[in-house]
Amino acid sequence: PRVESAEGKTPALADGQARQLLDAPDPRTLKGKRDRAILAVLLYHGLRRAELCACRVEDLQERRGVKHLRVHGKGNKLRYVPLHPAAAVRIEDYLAQSGHAGDQSSPLFLALRNPGADRRLSDKGVYSNVVLHYGRALGLTSLPLFGPHAMRAIAATNALEHGADIAKVQEWLGHANIQTTRVYDRRHTQPEDSPTFKVAY
Repeated sequence: PRVESAEGKTPALADGQARQLLDAPDPRTLKGKRDRAILAVLLYHGLRRAELCACRVEDLQERRGVKHLRVHGKGNKLRYVPLHPAAAVRIEDYLAQSGHAGDQSSPLFLALRNPGADRRLSDKGVYSNVVLHYGRALGLTSLPLFGPHAMRAIAATNALEHGADIAKVQEWLGHANIQTTRVYDRRHTQPEDSPTFKVAY
């Protein structure tokens, strides 16, 4: 008989692997600064690739004294995600070097080669030139389905493992249904919690 699993197939990296990925881009170059900011937004906030590409400078906002990122989600739904301090530092560092911080209507992340009319980094650029590029260098591309969506799974799994409420994670990710969020909940599959380690003879 078929065995159904509620767990998603998207890989979730260990904390150490996620840190390696965050630190993989060269912080001395404009591309490296941009890519460090992109990876931080993906890994600290669980954004979809299209949501990240749609961000503009004006979407960096302060609400009730806390920096937020206004996210344009599926179905034209807006949500406001508090900006993680580590991501905020990387974004500010990138904007300081790129020089477009004052252009509120500019895309937050600019293409460095072959820019389109609005200079926005494309979905494909995020996939191949950022996530896969650094993932390949670290040997992570051998994982099945490794890509930008994996960053979303990693962020959600990490938040849940560190005590975030699943309903809050649902809202954070912009999921209409909590069942979709449960796919990212890998807490019940942690090897150290397996009955295997309870057996003693």
